[in-house]
Order: sequence, then structure tokens, then C-alpha cells
Amino acid sequence: MNIIEKSGSYNLGSNRVRRFGYGAMQLAGPGVFGPPEDKNGALAVLRHAVESGVNHIDTSDFYGPHVTNQLIKEALYPYSDDLTIVTKVGASRGEDASWHSALTAKALTQAVHDNLRHLQLDVLDVVNLRIMFNVAAPSEGSIEEPLTALIKLQEQGLIKHIGLSNVTRAQIAEAQKFTTIACVQNMYNIVHRQDDSLIDELASQGIAFVPFFPLGGFSPVQSTALQTIAESLAATPMQVALAWLLHRSPNILLIPGTSSMAHFNENSQAAGLTLSTEMLQKLDALAT
Repeated sequence: MNIIEKSGSYNLGSNRVRRFGYGAMQLAGPGVFGPPEDKNGALAVLRHAVESGVNHIDTSDFYGPHVTNQLIKEALYPYSDDLTIVTKVGASRGEDASWHSALTAKALTQAVHDNLRHLQLDVLDVVNLRIMFNVAAPSEGSIEEPLTALIKLQEQGLIKHIGLSNVTRAQIAEAQKFTTIACVQNMYNIVHRQDDSLIDELASQGIAFVPFFPLGGFSPVQSTALQTIAESLAATPMQVALAWLLHRSPNILLIPGTSSMAHFNENSQAAGLTLSTEMLQKLDALAT
């Protein structure tokens, strides 16, 4: 068993994926815009991730834009049968690298077709609807209109499963009135834990939760506490933070991203870390 297999597995749509996956966002240029500084390095990281056991890659055509999907295709096509590629729609990029909402039926339809073309796929495994009412955090409001547009594309056979990103509990409940939700992707980490109860509710329904920003926003005090535990394990604070997420709930799927092979290898060691009950209690206490 390799280190990534030690993370276990969980259902994502109709596929079973390893809980330690890979997020492709950082393969694009600075600010998730433009091409990577080292294209060959980016291709190598993708190939290495899959060779290491990753079978869940998170991406979007608005990363770059188009850059990460084109890199994934160049590095990994034809794809292995067990690889699940999850993409997201609902945003677009301005020429100045700004982020904009793109939740109209026309924009979503174009985005799905762009993802299919750039990934060279006939059908997308999972498409997350990224709600952009507030770019930085979930914000209340009906998502029926954009969700209906995605459901129509699903009925056309272009999407297997639908997920949600940057959403509230009320929006998840609304969505479930119309379709089955495969996963939820929100910001969550060891100190920013507003979705604690939501994760448990989703776990009871067998729905995956995919945290983004899993390694940031810590205060100096929290970072010091994390460092102390990491030193006792001969690990890095970031490895401990990732390991805590794996311990937090079996439905959590990790997608840490990096453009560095060495950093990928460092992150993946989190899958083999065992945290004691005492360590978990101390880490739980770091929540804001």
C-alpha cells in the first residue's frame, strides 16, 4: 500500500476515489491567470500525482482560463479508467485577471462545452456549480435558475453528476429538491470551521465534502500550536493540518494543490500520519 492509499477512499458520484486527491488550480500562472512559469514542470507534477495513486483531480476551465484543463489533457490523456476529474462552472475571468459571476444558462452551457473540449471528454464526471453571489464566501439566495441549466445539460448526457461550491446549507437543501448532489466544496480547515455541522450532515447522507483553502488563515498563536504538534511527529505544520482533515470525517476529500513535485510529495505524507486522541483534542481547540 502506497502512502496515498493509506488515506482511504470515499464515493464521489458513481466512482470510488482515494481521499487524498490533487487540485490543479496552482498549475496556472500567478493569480491563477495565464500559463505556468514552468510548463514541463506542471506536466510532470500531474503525471507524478497519478503515478503516486491520486485518482481524483479537481480543476476548472476558469483557471488560467483554460490553462489547467489543457495541461491535464496534455499530461494524462488518454485517462486511466479509475481517474475522476471534477470541474466547476459559474465564474469567468476578466482580461485583468478579475473574477466574475457567470451563472446564466448561456454562460453555464458554454462553460460545460469548454470543459469538455479542453479536457477532450465526451462527458464530465462531476461538475460543481460555483455560486458567485459573493466571491469570497457563501451568500444566501436561490440557486434554482443556474442549477436548472446544469440539470438540462446533465439530461443531455454531458454531465454525470452535479456538485455545489461556495454554498450555504439552505442552498444545498434547495438543490436537493431538484437533483442528487454528489459533493459540496466550501472553504474549511483546522481553524475555519463554520461548516462543522454541515460536514456531519453530509456524511450521514453519504455526500463528499471537499474543503478548499485547507492550509491557510492561521493566526500566529494557532500556527505556534500547530508547529508544536508537528515537531512531536517529525512532520510539518501543513502535513498535520491535512492529516487533521483526514481524521475529521470520512467524507472529507482533500485536493491540496501545488506546482512543485517536492511539495506534492511533502503534502502526500499527511496521508500516513496518525494523530493521537490528545493531539486531535488540541487541534480541535484551535478553531476560531
